[in-house]
Amino acid sequence: MRPSLGSRPKVVFLVGFMGAGKTSVGRALGRLLNWKFEDLDDRIEAREGRSIERIFADSGEAEFRRAESAALSELLRERDSFPRVVALGGGAFVQAQNAAMIQAAGVPTVFLDAPVEELYRRCEQEQRERPLRRDVKQFRELYEQRQQSYLAAGLRVDTYGKEVDAVAAEVACSLGLG
Repeated sequence: MRPSLGSRPKVVFLVGFMGAGKTSVGRALGRLLNWKFEDLDDRIEAREGRSIERIFADSGEAEFRRAESAALSELLRERDSFPRVVALGGGAFVQAQNAAMIQAAGVPTVFLDAPVEELYRRCEQEQRERPLRRDVKQFRELYEQRQQSYLAAGLRVDTYGKEVDAVAAEVACSLGLG
């Protein structure tokens, strides 16, 4: 969603698949705009008192999605407290109730994208474990299942072959914040 002329959003949500750069770009965008950066997964872990991996292992994906929706709802209630850039987990925007909450709040959403092979390569290079990243075939199938939902974001930015700061500047400019 694009902000209307004359208004500056106080919150921007970055959405997309694993490895798209939501956290890296979010931090860079936060620095560029002098806004706070927040990763929704960090909020979930703080609220639940355990890691995302532990939530999945102990309680399953359905419980994680419940905790994710609750954390998102809490964050949306705070959206006018101070400007911030928020990275959503790869499945957050795909959940219909979450997308509806975000749309109702009028918060701009930016879909960070890259070819699926590049996303997989980036995830392989990370140190952290991702509960839904298994083999490349499953990774591709999950990306294809989620892609239509991501395309509902107000803006799509391709991150392939771009430096993080350049992507952040592109997002800021496209949203009229740069």
